[in-house]
Formats: sequence, C-alpha cells, structure tokens
Amino acid sequence: MENTAPPASAAAQPDPAASFDADPNDGIVATSRPPLTFRYYDLVMAAFVAILLLSNLIGAAKLTFVDVPFWPQGWWPAPTGTFIYGAGILFFPLGYVIGDVLTEIYGFAKARRVIWVGSAAMLFLAFMSYVVVSLPAFDGWTCSASGFGGPRPLTSSSDAVIPDGAICQETYVSVFGSTWRIVVASIAAFWAGEFVNSFVMAKMKVWTRGRALWSRTIGSTFVGQGVDSLIFYPVAFYGIWTTEAVLTVMVTNWALKVLWEAALTPVTYVVVNKLKAAEGVDLYDLETDFSPFASSKPD
Repeated sequence: MENTAPPASAAAQPDPAASFDADPNDGIVATSRPPLTFRYYDLVMAAFVAILLLSNLIGAAKLTFVDVPFWPQGWWPAPTGTFIYGAGILFFPLGYVIGDVLTEIYGFAKARRVIWVGSAAMLFLAFMSYVVVSLPAFDGWTCSASGFGGPRPLTSSSDAVIPDGAICQETYVSVFGSTWRIVVASIAAFWAGEFVNSFVMAKMKVWTRGRALWSRTIGSTFVGQGVDSLIFYPVAFYGIWTTEAVLTVMVTNWALKVLWEAALTPVTYVVVNKLKAAEGVDLYDLETDFSPFASSKPD
C-alpha cells in the first residue's frame, strides 16, 4: 500500500471506518480518510472523461431501434414491439460504471472532482463544436461519405448547382451541431445525475457496511439515471417532440441504462476488487462533506 497516511489533523483521531474491515488480513484497510495519493486515480478519471465525450460526440446524434418480438402488442412504451433509443446508450452506461467505481474506490470527494472535470470537458466540447460548425465551408469540400470524388451521399441534394461544400456542411451540422437546449440539457443532466449517483452510492456503501456491491451499483444508477433522464429529455425536446415521444424515449432510455448497469455488474465486481487490492484501501464516506461545491482537498 502506497502513500496511505491520512491528513495530519485526522491522524490522532480513531478512524470510524475501522470497524467495517471484514478481513484485517487481506491487505485492504477500511478507512474514512483517503490517502494523499492513489496509484490509478488519474487513469480512471481519464477513462471516465473519454467515455463521457464519446457518448456525446458519437452517440448523441443518432436514434436507433431494436425489435422485441415477444413484447405484448399495444403495450407502452413500444406498442408495436419496436424500442427506440439513442445510440449514446452504448457509451453512457460505461460512464456510470466507472462513476460507481470512482465512488466505491476513491470516495465521493474524488468522484466530485471528476464530475467537475467532466462538466468542464463537456462545456469545452460544446464550445469547440459551435466554433468549428460556424466556420465557412469551402465550396470544393467533398463529403467523406462520397469517397472523395465518388457518388454523392444519399443525403445530398440532386441539384447540380449546389456546391459540394454546402452539402457537406449541412451533413456536418446535422451530426455535430447542437441547439443551446440540447447543450444545456446534456450538461445539466450529467452534472445532476452523476452527483446523485455518487451520493447514493456512497451512502449505500455505509448503510450496507461495504457488502452487496450489486445493490448499490444498480440502486445508484436507478436513481442517478432517473434524475439524468428527467432533466435531459424535457429540457432538450419538450415542445419539439410530442409529449408522448418525450416520455417514451425518456423511459426507454432510462430502463435500458439500468439494465445495462445490471448486465455489467460482473465487470464492476472484477474492476472494483482489482483496484481495491492495488490501492490497498476500502474507503467509506463517514466524514465527507457531500456538497457538490465543497473542496476536495484534505484538511
């Protein structure tokens, strides 16, 4: 175990998490006081931010579907058996898995820092997307979908007088251009959902005394993704989509994300166990300030 000395102000006080240590001989110390440094925290943060940006950059612009033949005819939210969902669902649940790992291994304070870093990264992504989309398109720009000089993309206009650049710009905007509503909804939903997810995860770990990891990973995602969906879809699409469409996609995406989290539970167990052994600590948030705006620095 490396650099696990608690802050000097706390060193003289008994650690209230010591009684949570189920196996004193496993090399993992139960504590409520994080060490000054961790071995893999920066790598976990990088993975979290990378998945967050990918989910917004690649998956956010595309709606896809899956047909479930055994779904009862006429039942909501898929009356015809076709579930419509955003492609970003392939990425975003992985972010929640890593968010759970962050809170489980490194505590709420370290997770809070990552959430703020992720929010800043999303703001920068939104700003740079706006700048790049706003740049004037060169008339000779040929869309990559046309194979650099081949047939025009299926989405292109058949009007021969429209320059290639204008067609490509329209396609580019359809993928990377976002309205202010979607940007605000995405950042606000992520920020609130992640903080709720981390808070529930940390509290449930104390309530369960570190047992039943599956209950808090699924439970925290159930609540956190619920907050995320309740913010994102109405803010981004209410008044643009029908109310029924907003509710359908909101509930479907929330349910699929929770199911994704449940399906990835074995992976979460493997990652958590390996990281706990590598870091040498099992952190409990017994003395943590849970305000999103509190300092993450030790006293």
